[in-house]
Amino acid sequence: MLAEVSKNVFLHASQNRVLNKAAKKWGLKFGASQVVAGDTIESAIRKVNQLNQKGLVCTLDHLGEFVSSREEAIEATQYNVRTLEAMGKSGVNCNLSVKMTQLGLDIDPNFCMENMRRILETAKKYNNFVRIDMEDYAHCQITLDILKELRQIYGYDNVGTVIQAYLFRAEQDIKDLKGISLRLVKGAYQESPTVAYQEKKEIDNNYMRIIEEHLLSGSYTAIASHDHNIIEKVKEFAEKHHINRNQFEFQMLYGFRTDMQLSLAKEGYKMRVYVPFGNDWFGYFMRRMAERPQNVAFALKGFFSK
Repeated sequence: MLAEVSKNVFLHASQNRVLNKAAKKWGLKFGASQVVAGDTIESAIRKVNQLNQKGLVCTLDHLGEFVSSREEAIEATQYNVRTLEAMGKSGVNCNLSVKMTQLGLDIDPNFCMENMRRILETAKKYNNFVRIDMEDYAHCQITLDILKELRQIYGYDNVGTVIQAYLFRAEQDIKDLKGISLRLVKGAYQESPTVAYQEKKEIDNNYMRIIEEHLLSGSYTAIASHDHNIIEKVKEFAEKHHINRNQFEFQMLYGFRTDMQLSLAKEGYKMRVYVPFGNDWFGYFMRRMAERPQNVAFALKGFFSK
């Protein structure tokens, strides 16, 4: 019960605009520097280069939420373009992850589409890939609609998205998105029992179902989990069904379970680290605190060690 209360507190805080605004002034405090790779493109690229040297590949995510003006969305788009250019020029092995609400989705979907196309054109220039992060349930269908349009109407094959296993619709979405590179996650937002599983066992079971479905369809699959039981099950499933390791990768968050990340890379699996950066870190950080009680102790340890 206490853990559930704690989770709700952190999730509520993650959506608080006042706290989010204040956090930009605080800087990367309260342990956030352990899980956020600096506040500039240059600092993020340095971290990615260090991870590459350890045998890990990456995806960069310029943090940002609560965009309410076209000017902010254009600025975020330009920042993502510059990030792709910096990755291309530095030669690091790294993709880009984006949130469409940061690019103006809540302002005007067509405006957001224009911004997405600008980012994808830049990624195409550098032979890179862009992952559209999935946000809360209210943005799920519009995200998939835009992905479909980007791929089928505009012909971008260098873009994929994320499917969240706690949503009832996840299994059907997996079938509809056959052939598209997907990151599969359990889910990190607080959703209604009318649209999402609430129990860990149900979420875990559905997670394995969608992983297996996507792998068996021959589609590229990114398994984003810190759960060693899930990871072992995926390894066994892939071996049993003779699924080539080139068809999937494991993904984990920057700053979490680093020993396991290195171990998977040494075993010959592609291990991608999700590397967030920027000064708009508060919402991301609060959701990480909500996911696992252990993360709170981890953050406090980082804060008091400074």
